[in-house]
Amino acid sequence: MKLLALEALQNAQYYLSRYQQVEEFGAELYVLNGLGEDAYWPAERYRVAGSQQIDDIVAAARAWHAEEHFEGVLTFSEAGVVTVAAVAEALGLPGIGVAAARTSRNKYLMRRAHEKGGVPIPAFRLVSDLAEAHAAGEEFGYPVILKPTLGAASNFVFRVEDADDMAERFAQALDGIDDMSWYRMEAHGIDLGPQGLLVESFLDGREFLCEAVAWDGEVYLGSIVDRVTVEGDTFDDDVHAAPTSLSPDRIEELHRAVRAGVRAQGVTHGVLHAEVRYHRGAPHILEIAVRPGGGGLDHIARLTAGHCPIRALMDTARGVRPKVGAYTPTGVHIAGMALLCDSGRIERVDVPAELTDSDKVFFFKITARPGDLIRRPPEGNSILGFLGVTGTSFEDAMRTATDLANSIDVRFAP
Repeated sequence: MKLLALEALQNAQYYLSRYQQVEEFGAELYVLNGLGEDAYWPAERYRVAGSQQIDDIVAAARAWHAEEHFEGVLTFSEAGVVTVAAVAEALGLPGIGVAAARTSRNKYLMRRAHEKGGVPIPAFRLVSDLAEAHAAGEEFGYPVILKPTLGAASNFVFRVEDADDMAERFAQALDGIDDMSWYRMEAHGIDLGPQGLLVESFLDGREFLCEAVAWDGEVYLGSIVDRVTVEGDTFDDDVHAAPTSLSPDRIEELHRAVRAGVRAQGVTHGVLHAEVRYHRGAPHILEIAVRPGGGGLDHIARLTAGHCPIRALMDTARGVRPKVGAYTPTGVHIAGMALLCDSGRIERVDVPAELTDSDKVFFFKITARPGDLIRRPPEGNSILGFLGVTGTSFEDAMRTATDLANSIDVRFAP
């Protein structure tokens, strides 16, 4: 099984462990970066196109495909979804199509598709200046959400409380989105839809994350995770609990909402990461990405629901139906968190043996490297890494995770 992984601009070492998983699951993985580091992947299976231009990336992929005859193209990056769709089309390999990829990547186009398809979503408006943002805030009623159309990982996503808050947050977001890493990592020369800011009505209920699969127009929920973060005016996607606390009836209504969203986005085959939030007792779609969820959500899905998003991606990328069925929790309790630290340039990170040797830790990864600049809101939403812990209950797992996270010593350069 030969698969090709793509990034237009390499996201440091972020996806390296997932590439390694793909090989552990039986594939021969080749990696093509538009721009990337030398010696990132074994030399005989690694190439750098030397450009972020989509035509150059397609040409490099086509030439390599003529030599190796890949069975599929994949990405784990939100910023790689449209690039992979374009390359798959050019190589005649399975894919979701550029139009569906663009709709699934650009939050404004996604909202318009959802609206047309009758999907439950917040009220929304694309705003080009502060006056339009103020008007949307007054119409929807504060608080509202301000977010980029081409963002990811909650970068420049703000809860805005009133008109004065809107003036401050709009300026910060408008100033930051063009330099946002998730935007800079996109391929150049391809239509991504509007780059700007959305104002959305606030959904006041609980949030849930789903790893799912679309196949032949049906949608299968592989895992469901509760987001249990205590929120402020920024959104650090930092604490997850599984198995879900949703009842079977609630799971079914969530499933209906996700199914409607996927169909509205025009996705018939693919791996999905859906974020759903309740409002006035009903599930609303925040977004549905056509890639596996980030952080440790793949580990959580395997451990708590017996579903593997990585294997599912490997199958759908080559046009094979994944092993999917109804969501079935295993009964294992976990707490997962994004590891956060202060802003600054990393000098070193010291991790104690009590963390690395703990039999309760099922996932641990430090993603920041010495020299990396950590940006925290409102300048950005960088993280230190991820930690996942098992326990007899969520509360038990959360206590262990908090203690272990607090044991990590982060030192910053002067």
